Amino acid sequence: MPKILDLQTAEDSRDIVHRTVQALVEGQVVGVPTETTYTLAAMALSSKGVEQLRMLANREHEAAGANGSAERKSHWIELSVRSRDAACDFVGTASSTLRRLTRRCWPGPLTAAVQCPEPFSALSQLPVGVHDQVVEEDGFVNFRVVDHSVLDQIHRYLSGPLVLASFEPDEGTEIATIAARMVDKYGDELPLLLDDGPTRYGGVTTVVRVSGNRWELLREGVIERAAMNQFVKPVIAVVCTGNTCRSPMAETLLREQLNKRTGCDDAVRVISAGVAASSGAGASPQAVAVMGSRGLDLTGHSSRPLDESVVNVADLILTMTRGHRAAILAAWPDMHERVFTLRRDGGDISDPVGMAVEVYEACADQINEELGKWLDSLGEDFFPTEITSQE
Repeated sequence: MPKILDLQTAEDSRDIVHRTVQALVEGQVVGVPTETTYTLAAMALSSKGVEQLRMLANREHEAAGANGSAERKSHWIELSVRSRDAACDFVGTASSTLRRLTRRCWPGPLTAAVQCPEPFSALSQLPVGVHDQVVEEDGFVNFRVVDHSVLDQIHRYLSGPLVLASFEPDEGTEIATIAARMVDKYGDELPLLLDDGPTRYGGVTTVVRVSGNRWELLREGVIERAAMNQFVKPVIAVVCTGNTCRSPMAETLLREQLNKRTGCDDAVRVISAGVAASSGAGASPQAVAVMGSRGLDLTGHSSRPLDESVVNVADLILTMTRGHRAAILAAWPDMHERVFTLRRDGGDISDPVGMAVEVYEACADQINEELGKWLDSLGEDFFPTEITSQE
């Protein structure tokens, strides 16, 4: 029987964390909970620990072969890092698709398989034997940022990542969503096991392979395919002051341009907002008229203020003026790489509020021209392409 440390009854989890870290540093394999399943964990800087983890994981593979399913992948070797920023040390400059997925899904039940730019990747700092275990034959590495408080605490005390073995559910065999399943599988071969009760999701991670703007769903887990399609979709937000004149026209015009370029109504999610907007106001009559003259419908527009719900999902925020951009960056300083003025020369799109329809027409023409320049500049990397099993 492994030594079981109960996180739910412990008055202070720090002692459990310290004992776990000590075991990992000594090269032991530990059973740990994640938000999806219980799994095997070893310190990535310990060749001894990772070799023992490999042996235990391969034993599961041999058991699967005995049940007539040897061709089926039985487990995923994953590199668990503390945060998205930590993953950058391995991945380097990520594609738009990978940045989008990790920003929306990490920490969480997503395993991202990506290639790393060796020898510049932090992979080069791992022991040779460990490196060979985490890098697959085609050069991809499975990364994960686990959303579980005890794993986060453990990472704080380690100088490197963890190696996890995530197992595929076998037909007729339950996945390890409770600690007792780990005891059944490994018994005395697992010296230490952390018990935190049933896992939050009770299912496996979703595994996605990303190469540039191309992505492939390798395993559908607790994040279903429909949700993945939304997570990979680019989001562009256009922002003005009150979200009744300029940004509603920009939203409508951008949708029209994207539809013509991609041939798809929903390849990109487009939203508009205002830095000083109220909720629920309609577009100005002049804006509705100008869009109507172009065959575009703005009658159903409802204004919204710029808030976290917009900022957190937007891949690109285009503002009508430099003042709007400055206001956004004052509130969200880490958004420098995602917030720009619509005018690519850094100038302003003047507010036509209260002006004649002709002024709105000129404003719409200017907005439309600048939007075209932005779409020309984005390139293929911005637009994700799913790889299907037939390709």
